[in-house]
Amino acid sequence: MARTKRVRRSYSAGEWGRNRVRVFPDPKTGLFQMEWRENGRRLSRSLKHRDWARAKQQADQFAAGFTSPEFPGEADAEPEPLTLGTLLDIYGDEVTPTKSERSRRYDRVAMKMFLKVFGRHRKPATLSQRDWDRFIRARRAGKVGPSGSPVSDRTIERDLRFLLAVLNWATKSRDEEGKLLLDSNPLRGLKVPKEKNPTRVVLTQPEYEALLQASLAMDWRFRVALVIAHETGHRIGAVRQLRWSDIDMERGTIRWRGEYEKTGYEHRTPVTAEVLAVLEEAMRRNPGIGDAPLLPAPKNPSACIGRSLARDWWDKAEALAGLPPKRLRGWHSLRRKFASDLMNQPLKVLCELGGWKTAETVLQCYQRADEDRLRQALEERQRAISR
Repeated sequence: MARTKRVRRSYSAGEWGRNRVRVFPDPKTGLFQMEWRENGRRLSRSLKHRDWARAKQQADQFAAGFTSPEFPGEADAEPEPLTLGTLLDIYGDEVTPTKSERSRRYDRVAMKMFLKVFGRHRKPATLSQRDWDRFIRARRAGKVGPSGSPVSDRTIERDLRFLLAVLNWATKSRDEEGKLLLDSNPLRGLKVPKEKNPTRVVLTQPEYEALLQASLAMDWRFRVALVIAHETGHRIGAVRQLRWSDIDMERGTIRWRGEYEKTGYEHRTPVTAEVLAVLEEAMRRNPGIGDAPLLPAPKNPSACIGRSLARDWWDKAEALAGLPPKRLRGWHSLRRKFASDLMNQPLKVLCELGGWKTAETVLQCYQRADEDRLRQALEERQRAISR
């Protein structure tokens, strides 16, 4: 698995060659360090805290000559109480960099929202039901968030689960003195809003066949992605990130890398003859080895196709296929079709094939019995009663 690059924040004060001072977090402890030069020697010391605003203030004061390198009085000073801003800074420095690129972007957006609603200097231990409800009202009204528009309960649920995850992490993490950042999660047990009737579109077989026919008039990469997504049941994000090193043509398998799976679950699955056929087509169009992309970006052969291009291709295919517009009928409807098509298979087998970690997710969000299946079940029941 590729290692995630960690971004280290840094702040400098003063002038080069005279009173230059720099503060930065220690990569091991997360505590801020101050670095300066004295008589040609580079010196440093730990500030023994993780408060970014306070560290910058100390750098400014030291560069201006208001304090000495010993920072008199600080050893006896009471530690400042943990603020929400500091907690999110620590989480952003230590946990967020370990996530996927998409999750890192979401973390940054979510942090800004909670700081806007609750305030950077709010003590996280004092958060309560009133704050929880206030955030929900603000998101529903579109008063907070990058879009500036009202959002669904499903989106709000994701936001609040992120906040709960941060607070839970704080109850298990200790500061430089060995004390827990938070003694307990003040929001634990509060009810997360859920959509009563979430829209989960399942692509039908006639719709898939129409898209498959339309793909003949489109970029070859769309057809390859469409068939792989349909036959394996995997997310388009995992499909478009496939590399030739993930493909084993002789054994007829695909390796799905954990870094591109939403659950982080790395696994290998067998593929159908239809997938092998489009892989052979991809090999003719784009012969590659090693980590070369299976589906290279049109303008950058060394990179995989992007999310926006995959979405644009889907919209174009729907138009060519003559499918009437339907909200939320996109790439993910193929994953739901896969789960529904294999409804008669053991859930363990289905989870392994589609890369689901738990059967509960499949039952709640992916499988849907259509009218034909329901009628068939009733007919089988009637025959069993009549015997």
